[in-house]
Amino acid sequence: MAIQNRPTSPHLQVYKLPLTALVSISHRITGVINSAGAVLLVFVLAMAAGGPDAFSTASAIMTSWFGTLVFLGFTAALYFHLCNGIRHLFWDAGYGLDVEVANKSARLTLIAAGVLTVITWVVAIAAG
Repeated sequence: MAIQNRPTSPHLQVYKLPLTALVSISHRITGVINSAGAVLLVFVLAMAAGGPDAFSTASAIMTSWFGTLVFLGFTAALYFHLCNGIRHLFWDAGYGLDVEVANKSARLTLIAAGVLTVITWVVAIAAG
């Protein structure tokens, strides 16, 4: 059987996904991150309830640079998933389905999630 010289689809390294596709993929990823974060939260609460030694271990993990980075990422994922979920609610009601509006709402989702994350961390750091 001879190999035909047919054109192939562009690979992801060649084809640039539109912002709406990237936001859609990110929404699914942040859903998984939020699930993992919920499991992590239960684990930390269980350690805190396990007594003074377990609490000090949980506290050391949460206040380390790595723990702070994990909580920062979890906060950003939570706010992004929330904002994009609200965007999906508008779509479910039939609003914002035009390509131009969908692109604007995708950018607004990213900006809102970033602003909410920064506000949360500024308040948390200020509260000490």
